[in-house]
Amino acid sequence: MARHGKKYNAAAAKVERDALAPKAALALVKELASAAFDETIEASIRLGVDTRKADQNVRGSISLPNGTGKNVRVAVFAEGTKADEAKAAGADIVGSDDLVAEVQAGNIDFDAVIATPNLMGKVGRLGRILGPRGLMPNPKLGTVTMDVEKMVGELKAGRVEYRADRYGICHVPLGKASFPVEQLVENYAALYTEILRVKPSSAKGRYVRSISVSSTMGPGVRIDPFVTRDFLAE
Repeated sequence: MARHGKKYNAAAAKVERDALAPKAALALVKELASAAFDETIEASIRLGVDTRKADQNVRGSISLPNGTGKNVRVAVFAEGTKADEAKAAGADIVGSDDLVAEVQAGNIDFDAVIATPNLMGKVGRLGRILGPRGLMPNPKLGTVTMDVEKMVGELKAGRVEYRADRYGICHVPLGKASFPVEQLVENYAALYTEILRVKPSSAKGRYVRSISVSSTMGPGVRIDPFVTRDFLAE
């Protein structure tokens, strides 16, 4: 059983057992973030889905209204004019065969990947490397596209991916502890509304089982999953 330090234990003692409204929960998480760096605030949403069934996989991406506060390094597999568009849009790494070789050599200095459809034959060979890292381009997530300019801009601005793991839990960053609580709540509201929108029709029983938010080094704080509107209410 993991042991926590005095700071963590002191913070955990302040956490109420009852689930809170989103604004109160995120304000408490901000208060409990006491590390020497700007901690990331993350939401963990446990869903009543069986991800072993293809029709109950919950996965997608969403642009958070206030971004994540993270400098996202974007790599783009593109050639010709599309490569030029990617560079002009602010992509950090752009290439084709040369980028494939870099990835195969283990040089993965990026946080997100985009590919044009015509290069997916080459990118597909990198599945064993990019897949486990959650970096494989996917048409359903919009990262296999000819509109590389738009997607580079969205990823840079704070587009995040959500995906229910084998336990049915989506772990998604909401921003930094330095964000005003209103911005964190707005990001949470956008994410939670999206999660409700993509509920699989085959999911039975209670869909959202529980929600907690926490900072990188802090304890989890529960959010009332029945709050589906008026997120900024006290």
